Amino acid sequence: MNDINNHKLPKRMQGYMRVFWKENRQFFALLFCIVFFKSAIADLSSISGASMLPTLLDGDKVWVNKLAYDVKIPFTEISLAEVSDPIRGDIIIIDSKVADKRLVKRIVGIPGDTVYMQNNALVINGVAADYDVLSREGNSVIIEEHLPDKVHRARLANGFANRGRRSYGPTVVPSDQYFVLGDNRDNSADSRTYSFVPRQEIIGRSSSVVFSLDSDKSYLPRGERFLAELD
Repeated sequence: MNDINNHKLPKRMQGYMRVFWKENRQFFALLFCIVFFKSAIADLSSISGASMLPTLLDGDKVWVNKLAYDVKIPFTEISLAEVSDPIRGDIIIIDSKVADKRLVKRIVGIPGDTVYMQNNALVINGVAADYDVLSREGNSVIIEEHLPDKVHRARLANGFANRGRRSYGPTVVPSDQYFVLGDNRDNSADSRTYSFVPRQEIIGRSSSVVFSLDSDKSYLPRGERFLAELD
C-alpha cells in the first residue's frame, strides 16, 4: 500500500508543477526579461560616498547604459561586438577586480595618452588642462576643469590634505586600458590607487541621475536631482 502511495506522489507533484507553471509563466517570462535587461542593456547604480563630488552626490541613483561601448553576453564580461570607444570625460561604472567592488569614476586618460599630475593640475599628452575657480565652500574649492574633449566640475581640498597623492606620473596608458579619476580629487580611490582600468571591467556609461535620496534628511528625495543631466 505504501509503495502505491509513493508511486502516486511524484505524479501528483508533477501535476501541481504543471498547474503552477501554467498560472505563473507570464510572471516568470517578465522576470527573465527584467533580469536580461539589467544584465545586458541598462541598469541603475547607487552612488555611495563622496568620491565624485560635486558631480554626483551620496544617494544618487544613476542610469547605466550597458550598450554604450560593447554588446556583451548577458551575465558575463565577454564582448560580442564593440559599439564605440570610451572617451575622455565619460563617467563610467566599473566592476573593479582590484578594488573588489563597483566604482564610478571619470575617464581622464585613454589608451596611448601620457598622463601627468602636478599638485592636482592635469597634463595630458604635454598639454596642461585649463582651470576656472567657480566657488569656495568651506575647506574645498569647486573648479571647472577643461579636458581636451570635455569640460566638467571638480572639487579640490583647500589645504594640505592628501598632498602626496596630488602628483602622479608621467605614465602612458596601455592599450585597452583607461586612467580614471574621481571628481573629488583629494577624496577618491581611483587609478592613482588601483592603476589602470581594463576595458572589459567597464560595465557602462552614465549621463544622468534618475533620482536621489538625501540620507541627511531621512532619505527624502532631492527633487532637483530628478533626471538631472551629468557634465
